[in-house]
Amino acid sequence: MTALVTIKDKQFKPYLDEHEILQKIKIMADKINETLKDEKPLFLVVLNGSFMFAASLLKEINFPCEISFVKLASYEGTKSTGSVNELIGLSDELSGRNIVILEDIVDTGETLLKIHQLLTNKQVNSIKVATLLFKPDSYKKNIPVDYTCFKIPNDFVVGYGLDYDGFGRNLKDIYVLNS
Repeated sequence: MTALVTIKDKQFKPYLDEHEILQKIKIMADKINETLKDEKPLFLVVLNGSFMFAASLLKEINFPCEISFVKLASYEGTKSTGSVNELIGLSDELSGRNIVILEDIVDTGETLLKIHQLLTNKQVNSIKVATLLFKPDSYKKNIPVDYTCFKIPNDFVVGYGLDYDGFGRNLKDIYVLNS
């Protein structure tokens, strides 16, 4: 793992390495394989940040499933804006489906709430949430987070799909803001 990385005007220090991330994702996949194997769920990947997490997780899922994508945004720079803008809507027929939302990070819960509302309006059968990172101290919603790889403090992180103003998503490890 690189000692420090600079992204735009900020420095980030190592936090979680790729090996550790992949181990936790495998553990999550094993739980999902056990608990959802008979549900034929639709995995709903939240773009852009979840693309690496979703790719790693879905390679480990060993039952029939479908994958779709939704793009929502609530961050500007290193802060949540507090509002969520729907950028790409849901086009699949979702009524009666079992959905697993794949999030890169659950922070305040604003994005999760918006997706949950969209899915509820489409009369889905069930909604589960799987996230790579979860910030329990920041989370302000009542929607259950069913599967979590890492619980982290309220720090700003980049890498493995997460970004700072669009940069850093391609890093194979996760870094935390060096304050």
